[in-house]
Amino acid sequence: MPAEAKPAAKAAQSPIRAAQPVTPPLTERQEARRRRILHASAQLASRGGFDAVQMREVAESSQVALGTLYRYFPSKVHLLVATMQDQLAHMHGTLRKKPPTGDTAAERVAQTLMRAFRALQREPHLADAMVRALTFADRSVSPEVDQVSRLTTVIILDAMGLDDPTPAQLSAVRVIEHTWHSALITWLSGRASIAQVKIDIETVCRLIDLTSTDD
Repeated sequence: MPAEAKPAAKAAQSPIRAAQPVTPPLTERQEARRRRILHASAQLASRGGFDAVQMREVAESSQVALGTLYRYFPSKVHLLVATMQDQLAHMHGTLRKKPPTGDTAAERVAQTLMRAFRALQREPHLADAMVRALTFADRSVSPEVDQVSRLTTVIILDAMGLDDPTPAQLSAVRVIEHTWHSALITWLSGRASIAQVKIDIETVCRLIDLTSTDD
């Protein structure tokens, strides 16, 4: 059976999908507050990038006390990395409603990542703020960074049609993630065009064809 045709029932068994951080669930009120904070963060970043996201302004915009904001997000970096996770989750939902249409797993992943890239391209200040936060993140932000990486992995695996990837396939996914992140950085810094980003993404996605021979 081809790698991308494995039964969807294995999704629940996937270590990537199952490995979620153990944290107490938020109440409905807490979740609504968190949503307001993330929305305010994204709006401020969209207007002025990383420097425009000031914790006091985020607190005022989201109508929460500054101390409450810090209980949810200990720093601006924590907040912006969480904002990136939120943006990726939104993209993931959109991609599931309208999945990629390529004939091969490599084509579908490349199409998916370029759709995600173009979504970030429409909000360059926000994209820059989130990527800078990921770059600045230290060990204290590891749980949030891990969630961003995990969600990116799930998005790629969904495009591949895989629920139970082999070690070789997971290795290829990690290389694809690194390339996508690097391409985003070089584009934001003006060192790569959209056309070059597309070439790089399509090139690295060919790794998927190499790992599919392992099944």
